[in-house]
Amino acid sequence: MADVQFDPSNRTQNVHSSFNSKESNVMLYSIEGTLFRVPSLVLRNTTGYFRAVLPFPPPSGQTISGQEQSENPIAVDEKDEVLERFLRLISGLETSPWESFDELEAVMSLAEKWDAKGPMSLIRAAVTAPKFLEEPLRLYVMATRFNWEREAKLASTHTLKLSIYDMQHKEQLHRLSAKSLMALLQFHRRRRDLFMTFLDTERAFNGGNDPDRRCSGCGEKLNDHTWRELKARMFLEMDQRPLGDTLLSLDMEDWRESSACWSAMCRNKECGKAYYDRSATLRAIQDCLEKLPLTI
Repeated sequence: MADVQFDPSNRTQNVHSSFNSKESNVMLYSIEGTLFRVPSLVLRNTTGYFRAVLPFPPPSGQTISGQEQSENPIAVDEKDEVLERFLRLISGLETSPWESFDELEAVMSLAEKWDAKGPMSLIRAAVTAPKFLEEPLRLYVMATRFNWEREAKLASTHTLKLSIYDMQHKEQLHRLSAKSLMALLQFHRRRRDLFMTFLDTERAFNGGNDPDRRCSGCGEKLNDHTWRELKARMFLEMDQRPLGDTLLSLDMEDWRESSACWSAMCRNKECGKAYYDRSATLRAIQDCLEKLPLTI
């Protein structure tokens, strides 16, 4: 609990309008100086912390009076918005949509500290909303911390659009346990490496991978390097963004490597047959992407 100073002589003390029942026998005092009156029964029934520290039922002759409420509030090291949201959750009151991941994490931290399983389960039900999937690495941190397997798997899928080695993700990666961090890194690497294995071994790419390949038009032996260079570029793209969506995007058409590959043709001037069928090759690449694992 916070070391917050409370002045019982202050008659203008702010009391939250939604938690101002005279029948409530516990007073919580936020770090911003707002008072919240809450029934001890609600606190005891919904949190392990208050179940341990509050008497129930109150011993005879020790009922907390309104005056005692004002003089003996329980200081809470939380801002008004966090404490209000938490109290609304445990009281069954209407709550507004979550504004941000910061707000959700702050309430989750308080719920964990007070051992409030109800609010924690409500937060778990909310974390897969689109707003929070926009920050998949942060969601993965929370899900793995609380052993939420389904949410962790979903979050890991959405991290595929991230280059998790970028410095901007350093803070969130440091919050992960070694086990969860390794699982995520191995997942990203597994997609990249498995994709390259497909490019090296799938029958659809035999023409580009065969060092003894000959032109199907004139039989001249081919010595083409453009497919190898395109594979190297795709490897780099998968390393930076394992989702693989950049491989079949319009941007790929502007790559030097893809332009060279699609325009490569037999050097026999009397033949001039194209080395690669662009449409068939792109379909084969799409097939490879669809066979990759989607979650940790």
